[in-house]
Amino acid sequence: MKLLVTGGAGFIGSAVVRQALADGHEVVNLDALTYAACLENLAPVAGHPGYAFVKADIRDQAVLETVFAEHAPDAVMHLAAESHVDRSIDGPGAFIETNVLGTYALLQAARGYWQDKGRPESFRFHHISTDEVFGSLGPEGKFTETTPYDPRSPYSASKASSDHLVRAWHETYGLPVLLTNCSNNYGPYHFPEKLIPVVILNALAGRPIPVYGAGENVRDWLYVEDHAAALLLVMQKGRVGRSYNIGGENEARNIDLVRMICALLDEMKPADRPYSSLISFVADRPGHDLRYAIDPTRIREELGWRPSVTLEEGLRRTVRWYLDNEAWWRPLLGREGVGVRMGCFLENTSVKGN
Repeated sequence: MKLLVTGGAGFIGSAVVRQALADGHEVVNLDALTYAACLENLAPVAGHPGYAFVKADIRDQAVLETVFAEHAPDAVMHLAAESHVDRSIDGPGAFIETNVLGTYALLQAARGYWQDKGRPESFRFHHISTDEVFGSLGPEGKFTETTPYDPRSPYSASKASSDHLVRAWHETYGLPVLLTNCSNNYGPYHFPEKLIPVVILNALAGRPIPVYGAGENVRDWLYVEDHAAALLLVMQKGRVGRSYNIGGENEARNIDLVRMICALLDEMKPADRPYSSLISFVADRPGHDLRYAIDPTRIREELGWRPSVTLEEGLRRTVRWYLDNEAWWRPLLGREGVGVRMGCFLENTSVKGN
């Protein structure tokens, strides 16, 4: 099967590309190479005969139509998105343009291609989204596929909008779509503005480790390679028009997660004091959702998937990867906005420390 993967140079997208090629698929990776993209994520497969890269912006429908015509994919896996909540608070326009208008342009290009091909039943448009569209949970309960949408940030609102567009293109035009909503991903190649890499890299540099508020916010952590496997399974076996929630079944408070990482670093790369001594509680961000948790019953019962990597094992793999791959992450620290506190309505201040 030939897949058109948008955002394939990003964190989750590159994991999907690597896994798809390992599974024997052909992959066309379409990416605009914005600040969080990194072609080095794909170095292990760069010379693969089934891999092609196209630099393009998903907002450019004319270019997308050319890509569809030239490469004739059997399915689209749409991962291209602006995804950092803090950045969305400071600059929401980019999130609307990419996540909403870009998804619209991609849907239109895919619909035209699918119709020109005679509306093949085998074609799939798989839209990858987030559990943040469902809003915030209290201490109990989990998100299911029927949970009402209640986005709280510009990022989650833009993703909710794109989810609605995808469903509308299925209901109105018959486009064969699939949707997935995932919990927080982590693992190798995670861009160093997100929580887990920030903790690892600040600790290694001896800088304060910022924890928002009291660190009580709870997330369900999904190892990125488990997620990639689930996405490919949904793409091949999911029911058209259906959505699937993909969760790691690994809930943890942010403060507990940070302490776990510090303990792993104490073991793997001891310093002159415990890394947990660097933990620094900082002002919370506006509208910070208290808790996310995914109920993955549907994907488990219908498709037989469940996560294979525990949080403890996944964090150990992740810390080891960052320790072994400084040549990957070191250049990214100089990219725009990395290491700068965003999303507080305050003058930007460094989270790297002095």
